[in-house]
Amino acid sequence: MNGEQDFALVVDEWFDGEQRHGAATLRVADGRLVGTHAGDQGAALAAQGLAVQRGAFLMPGLVDAHVHLFLDGRSTDPAARSAHLKQPVDVLTEAARASARQALACGVTLVRDAGDRHGINHRVRDEARDAAAGLARVRSGGLGIKRARRYGAFMATDVDDADSIRRSVAELARASDEIKIILTGIIDFDAGAVTDEPQFDAAAAGVAVQAAHEAGRKVMAHCSGEKGLRVAVAAGVDTIEHGFFMSRDILLQMRDRDLAWTPTFCPVHFQWAEPQAAGWSAQTVGHLRRILDAHAAQLHAAHALGVRLLLGTDAGSMGVAHGGAVFDEIDRYLEAGLPMAAVLQAATAAARRHFDAAHATLRPGAPFDALMLARSPFADARALRGARRVWLQGHEVTAAATP
Repeated sequence: MNGEQDFALVVDEWFDGEQRHGAATLRVADGRLVGTHAGDQGAALAAQGLAVQRGAFLMPGLVDAHVHLFLDGRSTDPAARSAHLKQPVDVLTEAARASARQALACGVTLVRDAGDRHGINHRVRDEARDAAAGLARVRSGGLGIKRARRYGAFMATDVDDADSIRRSVAELARASDEIKIILTGIIDFDAGAVTDEPQFDAAAAGVAVQAAHEAGRKVMAHCSGEKGLRVAVAAGVDTIEHGFFMSRDILLQMRDRDLAWTPTFCPVHFQWAEPQAAGWSAQTVGHLRRILDAHAAQLHAAHALGVRLLLGTDAGSMGVAHGGAVFDEIDRYLEAGLPMAAVLQAATAAARRHFDAAHATLRPGAPFDALMLARSPFADARALRGARRVWLQGHEVTAAATP
């Protein structure tokens, strides 16, 4: 890391996470944003001895609301990915650190880790509290819960009856920032559908939600398919992760109950764009395209209805690289017809607000976790992938352009 913590920035335009603003001068001191002033106040501040920097567009650091830090998404060879999971915990931990460094270099200053069974996400979260570590901040889901002999062994522990669910959730809540429940398995892409039954019914999932809420924790639910989605809504989970095969009826219930949605296009889009990586047939590629198109239509409907949207990539999944995948996910939101302001809000303030952060937006008092772009993404979305400067708690970090 480099750069002083006390300085001023003069920008042509900026976005605070919810609102777009014109030219302004922003002051940073002791790692926090301490003031904003309309127009260019640079000369006056420089005369007072304050370092003044200039740029085109400033915004809050990005948030990836669904990642698995210990998985390397750049690897697309199934055998290599399987071998990776069998490595010693210290090796997996270093892979997680590398993921957090790469995310930060791309302007992602906060990630929500959606589960690993080794507690690596907790360890990296604790290390990342020191801004000098050069890691994106981590909100850790720790270890999730699932049923025995069902999907999710790499990120969840088994639970049985209601008492087992309560005990497990209470124990996990001591260290986890959220509780994750694996409601459904993965999509059967050959069939183009979720073909297995939900792991929990509404009553059992409700026990987990109640126990989590009593412990002061929100619940994120891995869930796709109509049956599982209806269980998630009935149980009152706080976010639905993935949520493929969504419907307008479920979206309306989510809006009315203030349940958030993290759609995670990236893994499915990669498998559609690079079908040879998974060995998919032409028929399966057609299923993938139809799933993506339906997902985009439901995302558009969710925005129109006012459902809270969080942007997450499922980074660590095959072909989904940490950091850079955020820009791919942003592209999917834009392709679905969402305006840039709504997309950037989903990628910044919406997640922080959902996480009950003390400062959801980049306003005076907030930690200066931010990125500067060479031009406005409102004028050209490609600006997000271009040259950038990144700050974490007022410290400038080494940034990386994204192809």
